[in-house]
Amino acid sequence: MNVENSTTTRPMPDAKSLRRAFGTFATGVTVVTTGGPTPHAMTANSFTSVSLEPPLVLICVDRGAVMHQCLTDTGFFGVSVLAAHQEPAALHFADRWRTLGAAQFDHVDWTPGEVSGVPMLDGTLASFECELWRTYDGGDHTIFIGKVISLHQQTDRDALLVFKGKFRQISPDWSEVPA
Repeated sequence: MNVENSTTTRPMPDAKSLRRAFGTFATGVTVVTTGGPTPHAMTANSFTSVSLEPPLVLICVDRGAVMHQCLTDTGFFGVSVLAAHQEPAALHFADRWRTLGAAQFDHVDWTPGEVSGVPMLDGTLASFECELWRTYDGGDHTIFIGKVISLHQQTDRDALLVFKGKFRQISPDWSEVPA
């Protein structure tokens, strides 16, 4: 088969269709935070592990988001992986109209990160304090890679998920993935 001749041009999907299709991949929900003189937070599901050695994670942030400039300015960030009971925190930090700066943390329990002091939400499944390691162009987003400099984990909680644009929780009937 000649690959050159078999290529067909298909129209690009519109943003709404693309978002809906991307939403069929269930993901965990996180709150990404930065510290410094004007701390900031945002809800994100674009988080993943990258490497164990060195320990790296990535987050993707829209270039127009307030968080984009905060990450560039501070050099440190936190990622709090939300537990099932933390849907209110996810909604709070997703609200574009909330009060910004330190006041946005007034209604959540948090602890300063051990190394950088970035706000880390309490009661989460896991939290990662990171130093900005690299950035990469990701179209309308920037891919921020952070080196994990401290972590905390709780094993007795269920996860908060997002699937098809709605918050979900893990069913109690789950099976273990073989190692």
